[in-house]
Amino acid sequence: MKVIDELENVVGKRNVITSKSRSEQYREGYRSGHGDSLAVIRPKTLVELWKVLQIVHQAGLIVIMQAANTGLTEGSVPNQNGYDRDVVVINTLRMKEIQLIDDNKQVIVFPGTTLHGLETKLDKVDRNPHSVIGSSTIGASVVGGVNNNSGGALIQRGPAYTELALYAQVDKNNQLHLVNHLGVDLGTTPEEILTNLENHNYSSQDVHYSEERVGHNRNYESRVRNVDASTPTRYNADPQELYEVSGSAGKLVTFAVRLDTYPKPKEEKVFYIGTNDPDVLEKLRRHILTKFKYLPVSGEYMHREAYDLAKKYGKDNLMVIDDIGTKPLPFLFNARAASERILRHIPTFKPYFVDRMLQNMSKIFPDQLPKRMEEFRDKYQHYLQLKVDDQGIKEAQDYLQEFFKDNEGGYFECTPKEAKVAATHRYVTAAVPIRYAETHQKDDIQILPLDIALPRNEEDWFEILPKEIDDKIKYKLYYGHFLDHVMHQDYILKKGVDPHELKQEMLKILDKRGARYPAEHNVGHLYHAPESLVKHYKECDPTNMFNPGIGLTSTKRDWK
Repeated sequence: MKVIDELENVVGKRNVITSKSRSEQYREGYRSGHGDSLAVIRPKTLVELWKVLQIVHQAGLIVIMQAANTGLTEGSVPNQNGYDRDVVVINTLRMKEIQLIDDNKQVIVFPGTTLHGLETKLDKVDRNPHSVIGSSTIGASVVGGVNNNSGGALIQRGPAYTELALYAQVDKNNQLHLVNHLGVDLGTTPEEILTNLENHNYSSQDVHYSEERVGHNRNYESRVRNVDASTPTRYNADPQELYEVSGSAGKLVTFAVRLDTYPKPKEEKVFYIGTNDPDVLEKLRRHILTKFKYLPVSGEYMHREAYDLAKKYGKDNLMVIDDIGTKPLPFLFNARAASERILRHIPTFKPYFVDRMLQNMSKIFPDQLPKRMEEFRDKYQHYLQLKVDDQGIKEAQDYLQEFFKDNEGGYFECTPKEAKVAATHRYVTAAVPIRYAETHQKDDIQILPLDIALPRNEEDWFEILPKEIDDKIKYKLYYGHFLDHVMHQDYILKKGVDPHELKQEMLKILDKRGARYPAEHNVGHLYHAPESLVKHYKECDPTNMFNPGIGLTSTKRDWK
């Protein structure tokens, strides 16, 4: 085929994958979703990426941009339904350049740069990236986070966002352009701009700074402190977070983004809080956000049922992270996925053999959770990990000491070991429903994951479901980013319950509560994109060439 030959001439035959078996890992989503593609293309340089785009644009093909493919809502893989053109997947993981600028206060990253790689690079210069989150351990990309307005666990910063980017766009006249809004003078032609950026062929005088375009989330602290507002602090479709590549969900082809970095704190402290009354946590939240001079770093919540299931079904993940750290995890994650793909074609092995083996092996080892956490588990139903730094430590210590003289519950100051284990335990909870379903295949277990953003003024934040819905659920896992009311609510359903029907019932309840969803996993191919997102998608991609069908929108050329 002519287009395949042309692509192979640009990136090499090895990096144009047409075999169904070899391309499977790029066409399957992390949790769900899969589809077909004409080819998977793996460019190594920005110039190669530009040439690939020229070829596929000329051929009239659909493009799905993909980095680590760690998304949870199928948005980075082909869909099964309704395309009117052939699809190519462009995987960007070979383009991982990181360039520090402005005395390390900002960074320019390429489309395949991972959060883990950026965090490692910045650690050497005593700086932090925008996001220090769980998905960094499985290889999630920086650009993917920006494209999907992901992250936001860090209360002082909000979701991933920038107005400084270099990207390709197809306009309404079907013309392909390279747009340089990076704030760096790099030349005039696409090839010149991309070559100069890749070779770091620019000086500090070529880098411009302006409040008109920033590399951070605007006014997030004032937003999160406004606890009386009837809208959520953050959610994927928030018009305040949609700007060119930010929130574009792959409707623009991002070549590079420029982001702010942050100084590392000198000291951090985690307070582990327990209570049986959800109103106590809400009272605590409202005071912290309105009265504290220094905002906490984060506030991670877990309910007892999530705690117990994570203790059992997340033990092996916790042990790996605790014993060997996060650096090898992207490799181990990919190795496990590759093993599953191989074993599924061997009749002797049932699906998910690797995870079932790991689950059984974990039973050999003793419980990993610290004694004080276990004591709080027996005493309380709700747990909050409140992380503060530097000047905020004394403020939090003084307040919590007084607060629990008059309110039900208690707290303790974590040792560094306790803080690390508590954070990891909270992180591994996200994978628990999948592991449970994999280890109970005979029961045909279905799961329903929701991530929701509650209004800032919602005081009855803890969900109480009607009996007719509650009776359909076997386990409820409640956890999330409590201070900004972004909650993950994962449900393990009873046998025979249709997750799609139940989801519609649940969403009606959330609509009445004024919640927005999804909060941070983006719409993918599982949720209807609201009007604000559809408007942004059409502005970014007038011909519907890139990732068509996202948000259950049209898959047809020109949005027909």
